[in-house]
Amino acid sequence: MSAKTINVIGVPLDLGAGRRGVDMGPSAMRVADLNKKLATLGYSVEDAGNVPVTIPETQHFGDQQSKFLKEIIQVCEHLAQLVEKALDEKSLPIVLGGDHSIAIGTLGGGARFYQRIRQNIGLIWFDAHADFNTPETSPSGNVHGMPLSAVVGVGPQDLTNLHGICPKVKPQNAVLVGVRDIDVPEKELLVSSAVRVFTMRDIDERGMRSVVEEAIKIATQHTAGLAVSWDMDFLDPSYAPGVGTPVKGGASYREAHLAMEMIADTNKLLSLELVEVNPVLDHMNTTASLGVELILSALGKKIL
Repeated sequence: MSAKTINVIGVPLDLGAGRRGVDMGPSAMRVADLNKKLATLGYSVEDAGNVPVTIPETQHFGDQQSKFLKEIIQVCEHLAQLVEKALDEKSLPIVLGGDHSIAIGTLGGGARFYQRIRQNIGLIWFDAHADFNTPETSPSGNVHGMPLSAVVGVGPQDLTNLHGICPKVKPQNAVLVGVRDIDVPEKELLVSSAVRVFTMRDIDERGMRSVVEEAIKIATQHTAGLAVSWDMDFLDPSYAPGVGTPVKGGASYREAHLAMEMIADTNKLLSLELVEVNPVLDHMNTTASLGVELILSALGKKIL
């Protein structure tokens, strides 16, 4: 957060998802004036453009248990290099998805940079889903259901070792917030890990402030700071309709902003990615515009 230069990286990847459309997410957020609004907060904004991504119509999906794995790994490796380069240049990486499989690249680049200076990174993962499947447990074979497990070292080596670092985040410094839809085999993997999980019931009972306070404490314990991976389906679909896998009962508009405002208050944000914006399913770019608002809150925009 001490960086006054932001590096915006678009990743128009939908190979990891079951529904098409999130490849247009980066464009939708740029259309919602992300770069201009970041500049009003006093940041110098550099837009790196989009990581090149092949479209599914030109490829066979490959293994039924991990569809388009080879192509996703190529994109994530390229993304990891761009994130690491941004950090080398003392910029804050803001990554626009795309489906959530891109997190393996975002966190790979961040982890590699901080490993070079002998530090670890923490992670807060806001999501309706656990994203803790492996090819063996996944009911769909969609890789966007596997990135959280991969970044903490659970799953196939092609994913866990991407960019030459495993785990990218120590499980005891990883926090999952807002989950409310978990596959049964995935639940067993998650419970056996050291990842801290706050379900929507925890938020209902304790309130967003208490949950995020504890999440920040866990993610910043003996780390250089925290990375945020934000899936727009963390919010209730009434606020964010343009997502591929909506789940009712999510966070409210103000709860989401509070979480991001509290992250800004830490001054320990190392990278931020916002994923799963699907303009095909959206209404008048509502979800992308809200995503831009949330990014601004994470970067210090205040009500007063």
